[in-house]
Amino acid sequence: MYRWVFRNHLRRAAFGWKGSKLAIERIHEALTEIRAVARQDRATAAEGAVLFLEKLSPAINQIDSSSGALSGATYAAVLELVPIISDAPVDCAMRKKWLERLFEAIQADDPPYIESLGEHWGELCATPALASSLADQLLPTQLNVLRDRKSGVYAFFSGTTLCYSALFKAGRHDELLELLAMDPRPIWHYLVWGARVLAARGEVDEAINYVRDRAGSTTSLDTIARFAEDVLLKAGRRAEAFDRYALLANRANSNLSTFRALAKKYPELAPDKLLGHLIASTPDEPGKWFATAKTLKQFDRAITLAWASPCDPKTLTRAARDHLVKQPSFAMQAALAALHWISMGHGYELIGLDVIEAHGLAIDAARTTHQIDKAQATIERVLAPDRPMSAWMRRSLGIPAATPT
Repeated sequence: MYRWVFRNHLRRAAFGWKGSKLAIERIHEALTEIRAVARQDRATAAEGAVLFLEKLSPAINQIDSSSGALSGATYAAVLELVPIISDAPVDCAMRKKWLERLFEAIQADDPPYIESLGEHWGELCATPALASSLADQLLPTQLNVLRDRKSGVYAFFSGTTLCYSALFKAGRHDELLELLAMDPRPIWHYLVWGARVLAARGEVDEAINYVRDRAGSTTSLDTIARFAEDVLLKAGRRAEAFDRYALLANRANSNLSTFRALAKKYPELAPDKLLGHLIASTPDEPGKWFATAKTLKQFDRAITLAWASPCDPKTLTRAARDHLVKQPSFAMQAALAALHWISMGHGYELIGLDVIEAHGLAIDAARTTHQIDKAQATIERVLAPDRPMSAWMRRSLGIPAATPT
């Protein structure tokens, strides 16, 4: 029997309140170990994946997870391990034992770190026959819960998603829709299975309307958009998926990340055309796409965006510094734009050194491009006394206060 190294690192309550960083490192180490074994022995790797998922929640349940980083790491781990388990070449008896162990792990998952495993229960069953058998085991409890909910009594079953996923895999689609119809207020994780049934039948528009009409107020528009985009893409309706849902469905933590996600998903769109769509999607804030245009080396467009609407002065200054040698004209305009938006009161936690750096970069770039007079004229306009921060900027630069005209 293979001796897993990660087993020693994932003991019950192995991490304290501030152990998030170490726990994430241990998760990555475990995944690396499982991947390595999978290259040689898929069945053993799957056994390790089951063991890891069993031990994960008890090991990390004492950690402060408020930052969300740990939840993100565990969610990603589940996504990676599901195909390793579902594709393992083992007999039905072994797979049933694995699923029994994972079911117990889900029941004891508090706080919920592996609850997303239920979304993939049908995949883990591997065959429709096993999925149908396990769904039958879950159905009595699920029916009792739905009867209570229908009568107005609060009821919850941690196996609901597992039941729906198994029914879907088993092809028992009508039965799944009937169960959902019994629930007066199904949450998204339940409701989406009904939409997946419709999509599987080729009723793509009906699937989208199903979730749009029945999703409750707690379901975000982003969530609905991600589902709608996905089913349209699978149906080959790529242009429609992009036009109607892609911008909302792929919204990321930064605009550059949003662009990259869309560029990866829609390679048929030229980068400049894709950026044009994104800029048009925020007509009141074109400046937020400055960094994306700069990264694409669309320097003229980037400068136009930098002056079009408020842009983070530190981002502009950093761009000027990074391109001072190879793109001095761009660097000059970026630095001048930084001074402009500082003078208008934009930017966070700025200090005098930020003003000095932007000013120095603008002058250095102007000398290189022989545009010193143009740069000085712009700076004088930026430091005019009618601007909210001009007096502070002048003091930072050691320039005498302007005489009101």
